[in-house]
Amino acid sequence: MALRIYNTLTQKEEDFTPLNPPSVTLYSCGPTVYGRVHIGNLRAQLFSDVLKRTLSYLGYKVTQVVNITDVDDKTIKGSLSENTPLKEFTEKYEKFFWEDTEKINILRPDITPRATEYIEEMIFLIETLLKKGFA
Repeated sequence: MALRIYNTLTQKEEDFTPLNPPSVTLYSCGPTVYGRVHIGNLRAQLFSDVLKRTLSYLGYKVTQVVNITDVDDKTIKGSLSENTPLKEFTEKYEKFFWEDTEKINILRPDITPRATEYIEEMIFLIETLLKKGFA
């Protein structure tokens, strides 16, 4: 059974062809953890969950990555207003996020990196883009 997906780059529906069959890596943007989840957070996660389940059903070995944005203006502002360390503040809302996705039967992703764990890599990437004149 072939899976056809709309390619936003080519603006055409195309056959899905994995780079390294039968493995598929699926990246989904996760929440910014400064408050309770809203319907937009859940809609995005639900779409990714349906895609992951479809790919798995079709026989692919899916590894899903969902990032957690645990540092930005909203998280910093929230932690300051609650007089709570940023890590403690964001962990509370990340916990709520996972509880809420579980309640609607969204499968847990395989990998969930937090932005704060990759600050050095982000700085390196930005510096590289600046040196190349792309930023």
